[in-house]
Amino acid sequence: MKYVIASDIHGSAYYCRLLQQRYAQEHAHKLLLLGDLLYHGARNALPRDYSTLKTAEILNSMKDEILCVRGNCDSDVDAMVLEFPITAAFALLPAGDRTLVLTHGHNEYACLKKGDVLVNGHFHVPAFEERGAYTYVNCGSVSIPKENSPHSYLVLENDTLVWKDVETGEIFRKASL
Repeated sequence: MKYVIASDIHGSAYYCRLLQQRYAQEHAHKLLLLGDLLYHGARNALPRDYSTLKTAEILNSMKDEILCVRGNCDSDVDAMVLEFPITAAFALLPAGDRTLVLTHGHNEYACLKKGDVLVNGHFHVPAFEERGAYTYVNCGSVSIPKENSPHSYLVLENDTLVWKDVETGEIFRKASL
């Protein structure tokens, strides 16, 4: 199976459209969204083409393709304008003999066990780290990247992770699970 994993769109219709295009180009089975879809957050500047309604419209057009977990900036009102569930704190995705624990990243989860992979956004910085018993993966941010990282999304296919720039589609990092 092939998945596109993205987080932290923060209401940017511009970057959401780019993500929609990249998702179509990837021919993935699902778009896994790790929260912070519509609201920009009090600590962030407004992202390019900030429009919660346009962003919701773009995402709603893909509702059958999306599996989503809730981010710290996602509200009950957001859930009312989006046509797919966004209220789950985490999701579990079997991946061979491992489990991917998909979260936004603002909470800790005790359900991690040896060999699991914690996948989140929240920090807006792409990452891949072995952390003792589990592997930590961050897909970065679609619209408000930090620490000079690109506007990014992640592709998971088989045991390979590929980070790509949402603006160019170019690969900037690879890792194997």
